Amino acid sequence: MNDTIRVGNLFGIPFYIHPSWFLVLGLVTWSYSSGLAAQFPQLSAGLALLLGLMTALMLFASVVAHELGHSFVAIRQGIDVKSITLFIFGGLASLEKESKTPGEAFWVAIAGPIVSLLLCGIVTAIGVTTTASGPLAAILGVLASVNLALALFNLIPGLPLDGGNILKAIVWKITGNPYKGVTFASRVGQIFGWVAILSGLLPLLLFGSFGNFWNLLVGFFLLQNAGNAAQFARVQEKLTGLTAEDAVTHDSPIVSGNLSLREFADERVISGQNWHRFLVTDDDGQLVGAIAVDNLRTIPIALWSETQVREVMRPITESTTVKSDQPLLEVMQLLEQQKLSVLPVIRENGVLVGILEKTAIIQLLQSRTQPNPA
Repeated sequence: MNDTIRVGNLFGIPFYIHPSWFLVLGLVTWSYSSGLAAQFPQLSAGLALLLGLMTALMLFASVVAHELGHSFVAIRQGIDVKSITLFIFGGLASLEKESKTPGEAFWVAIAGPIVSLLLCGIVTAIGVTTTASGPLAAILGVLASVNLALALFNLIPGLPLDGGNILKAIVWKITGNPYKGVTFASRVGQIFGWVAILSGLLPLLLFGSFGNFWNLLVGFFLLQNAGNAAQFARVQEKLTGLTAEDAVTHDSPIVSGNLSLREFADERVISGQNWHRFLVTDDDGQLVGAIAVDNLRTIPIALWSETQVREVMRPITESTTVKSDQPLLEVMQLLEQQKLSVLPVIRENGVLVGILEKTAIIQLLQSRTQPNPA
């Protein structure tokens, strides 16, 4: 999200625009205003430009409506929609989590194309029933055809397109395994990506034609995102059934709040432990705070023997901890979202289990990937 611009909320959903969208908006405006000026010479240059801009904005509104279709169905399933973003290839609704069943995943995926097809039908009906003519008829025709193209393009059965998510839901239903659905739909998406790349590359190499250059961009987009989806699915499958406690670091840096700073320095720091930050517990083993080695410098050495760790520690809020039974996949996503490398793990009663490091999750994944010795 760092390279996007937030422009407000749509029905309570944060709405972002990627800078590339403004380039596309300008190109689409210029293209349609030029077409209208050529088709209707009576239009002034200013009016043609205004109509071209209106057409471009309505086209992007159609993309937003497409993404809202996904979003509203997801919200009805209890899934939070984190954002809707417009970018060079269209739009993206970012969902908090996956649907719980293949049936629900199917309806989230197909909702966008259904909205686009409905818009195509509505615009076509307006053009027919009002007997629109001139520039208005041309604009209505463009809106209808673009919505139809948007629906059909997104129904291509390969991730990350809607058709890929529909295919994923179908394979999930058949196999009972959502990750097999993602893997299969990702492979199909990669196939379509290579087809799109070849369809753009061959005319360029054989005839020097840039007519299908857009296919190259779409192909690379499909190839990259399908590959990322497959890779993430493999990670999800390996982490299935694991909890935060499964990845807790052995001999985590934990000290009692009753220790004096002298005991803390002798037992934990000078003894050769490489930790720079330690979690602090009370008599019941509950997490109450954290102390860093650098905090010792704030207290004169002469006072270390009479100063306890709990007097120097800094409190830790519950929002910066994870429960021991929390799925490890959710913990990994939390680490990525908040750009953290370590989190304390506690039980329901607040008792500290230890720390969970991002590197420990990576090592756990690697160990589950390696084949078992015969």
